[in-house]
Amino acid sequence: MLLLEKWRKMAYSETANKSDLQKLWKNYFRLEKDMYAKLLENPDEEVKGTVKELAEKFKIDLMAMTGFLDGINDSLVEPNPIEEMTEDTVVSLKFDKELLYKNMVAAEAEWLYELPQWEKIFDEEKRKQLYKEQKKSTTIVKEERIYPNDPCPCGSGKKYKKCCGKN
Repeated sequence: MLLLEKWRKMAYSETANKSDLQKLWKNYFRLEKDMYAKLLENPDEEVKGTVKELAEKFKIDLMAMTGFLDGINDSLVEPNPIEEMTEDTVVSLKFDKELLYKNMVAAEAEWLYELPQWEKIFDEEKRKQLYKEQKKSTTIVKEERIYPNDPCPCGSGKKYKKCCGKN
């Protein structure tokens, strides 16, 4: 079984004990926070190796590393082949800093986008800007509806139904 498939079966199991799943996620989020803190210390350094080597380097188990790779993949400069990944697959953790920050905001992972390491990468103004950009990108803006008796938006002075709304 491929690593990602194994991770998802374990982490998103509908048959597993709820308490066991909560423990798994609580432990995973702690590991994830530590890993991001380490990566953000040297944000321009490319961390590369096999999945197994990276798990050993960060002192986490293979499944947690797989979950981490699944989570960070959308923020990488070049996505890893996570769907067909094995423990011997060479992966890179070279991330796009702005994209990673925005994806953390999108995931509502406050414990990640508020890590103190971000302060060395982006000043407060830039972090606020990225936060707003991300929030705005998911905001749906409804266009104002034009009713038949409203003035026509073309500026003719006629009612909409007698002008542009005829057809």
